[in-house]
Amino acid sequence: MAGKAASSVAKAVAEYQYPWQEKLAKYKDELAKGVWGYWELGAWKPLGISARRRARLRKEVLMAGQDWLYDPERKEMKTKRKGHKVDRIAAEKRANTAKLMEKMPEILLDYKKRRWEKKMKEEDKAKER
Repeated sequence: MAGKAASSVAKAVAEYQYPWQEKLAKYKDELAKGVWGYWELGAWKPLGISARRRARLRKEVLMAGQDWLYDPERKEMKTKRKGHKVDRIAAEKRANTAKLMEKMPEILLDYKKRRWEKKMKEEDKAKER
């Protein structure tokens, strides 16, 4: 008799040891809909489980060593520091100026060539008259 009682107690303890499994099965569809709620037919519907209970269930699942699949995907971290816009624009202008200064001899030669061609056309027009 004592053996039967001990086994029934052990069975009850083993079943109660992971109550999160029952809760997870019960709210599985709700948790899959999102963290805070979802849109249905143009109206916002909150989840059927409160955020406090959701957090407690998540904690129990993670403490049991299982994976929690219902968190939203994390966004990629921004590596660019904010700073002031004026500083960013000034740095971009300096970089652009450096590139243009490298091209400066070619630009000057093109300008001189265009100016010379324009001068020659004006001289030709003046001779024709």
